[in-house]
Amino acid sequence: QVQLVESGGGLVQVGGSLRLSCAASGRTFSALALGWFRQAPGKGREFVAAISWTGARTYYADSAKGRFTISRDNAKNTGYLRMNSLKPEDTAGYYCAAGGSCVNDVLEYDYWGQGTQVTVSS
Repeated sequence: QVQLVESGGGLVQVGGSLRLSCAASGRTFSALALGWFRQAPGKGREFVAAISWTGARTYYADSAKGRFTISRDNAKNTGYLRMNSLKPEDTAGYYCAAGGSCVNDVLEYDYWGQGTQVTVSS
């Protein structure tokens, strides 16, 4: 079992930056891929970025490319999502997830955090 807890969300102005963290407990975290997803009110859960268990491979949604950076520190059992040049359309609840594949499919992830809210004001 892996438990995930997100932090780092908040209110930021357009063009600002935030770094989200995903703290994991459980001995298998370092063997799992890590993904970040987001969900805005009235919309489905949307893929943002994923990273393989070694950190060697990353995968981004088009909306995140060039602005967001996913990373992880397995020694600290923590994953990160650095978000720069934030836009109002980035406003959503952000969720980290862990699973067996570094993919953009929500169904491939077995463990989910409770989410952290990001609000970008214009």
